Amino acid sequence: MGAIVNTRPSACSGGVLVGADIEAAMIADSMNIRIKRLHPDAHLPAYAHGPLEDAGMDVRAIETCTLLPSEPKAVATGLALEIPPGYEVQVRPRSGLALKHAITVPNAPATIDPGYRGELKVILLNLGKEPYQVHAGDRVAQLVVARYEAVEWEESELADSRRGEGGFGSSGR
Repeated sequence: MGAIVNTRPSACSGGVLVGADIEAAMIADSMNIRIKRLHPDAHLPAYAHGPLEDAGMDVRAIETCTLLPSEPKAVATGLALEIPPGYEVQVRPRSGLALKHAITVPNAPATIDPGYRGELKVILLNLGKEPYQVHAGDRVAQLVVARYEAVEWEESELADSRRGEGGFGSSGR
C-alpha cells in the first residue's frame, strides 16, 4: 500500500514562468518520496494551498487523544516514509494550533532521518491551561523536506571572527 509523494520545488531555468506554468514546472521537477499507509485511515501529507504557497505539508492524526497541559504525547499518523539519503523531513508545529490552543511540537523542528522506516509519530505538547482534544483526521503538524550535507569534523584552531565568543544576548536587544 505504498505511494509516491512529489515534494521538491525546483528553480526554473530559461524564461520567466507565471501562474499555472510555474506550478506545472514545479510538479514536473518535484522529488518523489515513498510513503506507506500503515493504517487504512491514514491521510497522505498535503499542501493546504499548493507547493507554490506552502513550504510545509499538513500531516494528520489517526487517533483521538487528549493532550493534558504540560504532558508531551506521541500522536500516531499511520504513515511510514522512505526518505532519500541526503534529505531529512522536519516536523514543525502548525501556527494556528500554537496561537489558538498553545499546542506545539516541543522538539521542533524534529528530524526524521532517511534511515528511519517506523511509523511517523508527532510529539505534541499542550502549553495551555486546559486539556485539548485531538480528533482522528485533525491536522497536527507540518512536514518540510530539507536537504542536508554530510559532515566530517576537522579538529584544529579556529579563525578569529568579529563576534568571537559573544553568545547569548551578544547582539543586543
